[in-house]
Amino acid sequence: MKLARLLRDPYFTNRHRRILHVLRVALALVIAYAITEPFDIPHRGWALVSTVMVMGNLPHIGGVLDKGRQRLLGTLLGALWGLLLIVLPLPWPGLLPLGTLAGIAVATWATFAKRYGYGGLMFAISLLLVIGGGTPELDVALWRSLNVLLGTLIGIGVTMLVLPHKATDLLRFAMADNLDHMARLYHAHTSASAPVDLDTRSLLKACSKLLVKQRGLVDAIHREHRLTRGEQDDLISLQRRMFSTIELLLETHWNTRAGHERIDAMDGLRDQQHTLARAIGTLAFQVRTGRPIEVELIPFDLQRHADLANDAYSSDGRRLLSPSGYLWLNRELARLTGELIERLAGLERLPSRRLRKGARRHGLLAPHDTHETTESPRQGRPG
Repeated sequence: MKLARLLRDPYFTNRHRRILHVLRVALALVIAYAITEPFDIPHRGWALVSTVMVMGNLPHIGGVLDKGRQRLLGTLLGALWGLLLIVLPLPWPGLLPLGTLAGIAVATWATFAKRYGYGGLMFAISLLLVIGGGTPELDVALWRSLNVLLGTLIGIGVTMLVLPHKATDLLRFAMADNLDHMARLYHAHTSASAPVDLDTRSLLKACSKLLVKQRGLVDAIHREHRLTRGEQDDLISLQRRMFSTIELLLETHWNTRAGHERIDAMDGLRDQQHTLARAIGTLAFQVRTGRPIEVELIPFDLQRHADLANDAYSSDGRRLLSPSGYLWLNRELARLTGELIERLAGLERLPSRRLRKGARRHGLLAPHDTHETTESPRQGRPG
């Protein structure tokens, strides 16, 4: 029972997703072999090839579903077109290769530079498999198509049923890590002295990679029916803008000592910045543990600092614009954070009961956390 709970633990499957994916691929190949070998199915090697191709390097359900759907559709259409060319009484033998080329050309044109490119590729491969080397046989074409479909279905089934790993969970963990990195960067910037072990360049690079990673999960998560593409685009866009603002703050350099002194003289500014950093960290924690988003963000009040920012002059009498710009960047980061909190709080299918249960087992949440019972019934099936 304990082992069964561990294998369903999203934290466990995420941490060990590489080895678990290897085990799933191996199991799928064993199943495909066990089904095709005893019955001596002709051309059964294509079932094994299709199993590996549909699972590939995609360890999560959404990716395999998206790829498997394209493979199934491309295989069916390619095989049907090939069978049609074989069955129809063509008056001229040259029409067979011409029909094959025409089918591949149309599929390539229709899927060029689109997310259905893999389906177009499978159409071409399936069509060529059915047609063969120029002397097509109907039974060979049928067996080849059957093996491709069988291998695809086995790959999809094993991915969904055996130690499943969801792309939505991967998004939650990537988003939480990204927010946590940004909170650390911003806190270090606003502190009197940054932690000795804080590698700013490394964290900036990690944030960029996590944003790219989230972008690559959009189609897979959409296939899992948790979040729409538009919702994901909004979340990624807000994170990217937050990251850019923090980068600008980290790269802020003062041309004059007077500008720096004006910022230091703004009473309460550092407290506001530290409060914002803690809010971003709290948001990361709630996303990681699957809790409903309930972050209270105190508005970043800049009016209290307006006099020091607007009436700043250098020793030669020129007005200093740097204090105002610096304050605007902080306010912009607070505004973007507030907008992200609002968007996350409005996603009814983002909180996850599975993550909360796993978080309790790993000591991330207290055992008496009450969100399990107070969750709104409108949230539907838990993620």
